[in-house]
Amino acid sequence: MTDLYTRSGSVCELCANSENLSVYELPPNGDGSNKESPSLLACDICVDQINNPEKIDVNHWRCLNDSMWSQVPAVQVMAWRMLTRLSAEGWPQDLLDMMYLDDETLAWAKAGVEAESDDDAVIHKDSNGAVLSAGDTVTLIKDLDVKGTSFTGKRGTAVRNISLVQSNPEHIEGRVNGTQIVILTKFVKRVN
Repeated sequence: MTDLYTRSGSVCELCANSENLSVYELPPNGDGSNKESPSLLACDICVDQINNPEKIDVNHWRCLNDSMWSQVPAVQVMAWRMLTRLSAEGWPQDLLDMMYLDDETLAWAKAGVEAESDDDAVIHKDSNGAVLSAGDTVTLIKDLDVKGTSFTGKRGTAVRNISLVQSNPEHIEGRVNGTQIVILTKFVKRVN
């Protein structure tokens, strides 16, 4: 535990809060090969929101803009998991797009997210009924007028690296003409 306090400078490794700190154990990755400590020093606020998704204060997690650059794999994993959980908000997806994890650390992060997901997860399907996943590439199947802009998304336009709106199975987000927009799934087709 003293190592964690020394490593973190006696502050939460996620939000830099210096009060009510405790050791938070991350589940080890699937093959048990993580060489680094599977724990980090976190404040009660972060731990409570990690363990109780219904209590999440999205703005609290803007702190990940700094902590996601940590060199500590456990901190990287927790930052990636929280950004993934919040990606429907828009700004967390932008941070995820910038974040780099080595293959082993990314596998550890993804293993935890898959363990958290449950059977009543929202499923997004394209116009043909194909299941969409975050990061897929889709094409528009018709011209779409984009509200609030002066352009039309043309039929056949590829939208790469989409993100899923977790609160609505009919909405995805992606960039068209450099603008992040919400697109109805019935107007897209997944590219294989």
